[in-house]
Amino acid sequence: MLPLIKQLQTKQTSLDSFFKLAKNVLKYIPNVLTSQSFFNGYSLNRAETESTTKKIRPIKEDLIIWNVDDFSRASEITFSVLKELKSNRNITKISSDKIDTLNKCLYTTQQMVGIGLDLLSETNSSRKHVGNRFEELIKCIIDEIGLANKRIVLKIPYESPEGEKIYRCENDLIISPFEKVLPTENNIHPKEIVLSVKTTSKDRMGKMFIDKMLLERFNRHDVKFIGIFLNDVQRKGDDGISYTLVSGLFMVYTSFLMKLEGIYYLDKPPVANKAPHSAHIFDFTKLLSEDLWKLLSP
Repeated sequence: MLPLIKQLQTKQTSLDSFFKLAKNVLKYIPNVLTSQSFFNGYSLNRAETESTTKKIRPIKEDLIIWNVDDFSRASEITFSVLKELKSNRNITKISSDKIDTLNKCLYTTQQMVGIGLDLLSETNSSRKHVGNRFEELIKCIIDEIGLANKRIVLKIPYESPEGEKIYRCENDLIISPFEKVLPTENNIHPKEIVLSVKTTSKDRMGKMFIDKMLLERFNRHDVKFIGIFLNDVQRKGDDGISYTLVSGLFMVYTSFLMKLEGIYYLDKPPVANKAPHSAHIFDFTKLLSEDLWKLLSP
């Protein structure tokens, strides 16, 4: 078996491999975490030795599953819910408890990746791998519910003094209602959905609105565009947290630039529970249970 740091830095291609990785981190961390404090519903953990102190990302306590056996049971429930979604394309017959378990399982999976990298790698390297694993996790979920999906780079031509040049518009994932994704490097089908997948909106929120605007003008039709985030919270000092969603700017973009089809979080910032943000920002489980199927329908 690869060392844990190598596992965390390796591309994951199935939900099963993600769950195994998360369990490996869950088994590892009790041996290295040395202290814990709490702030506003988040735990702030540290791993301290004689020479170093590692500060771990904030963890939402009502979403995390710390026990390995509990996580194993949650992963089984998650597979069963996704299987039913694949068959029925809604969760109207699935209990809210199972939906909550699914969200906790996925949140725990991604946060175990983050915690493991916080402990075992340097900050810059950690950030890159955490982001890559989150994109892969979302793709694996889409695979499990049986929807065609693909990463697409659109090539948008523009004139310059040196002649025509190409702007490469990278899209994290395209989801399709068809047997395979139809977009080419020059076009996105109007029935398909563009996903922007990031661990946080910090320094990235504006790009989604601009990309949607570019795609619609280039394709000359409406483009369905959604954003998926893990959370918008970071440590502040030794024992506090701060939220990183710039809520006012989000509403300015929404009101005056472009309206996205939705923003979805595994761990929503508090402002998302209040109007007007609550009309645009939702739980990730709402995407899986309702909105995804509505967006993909004719």
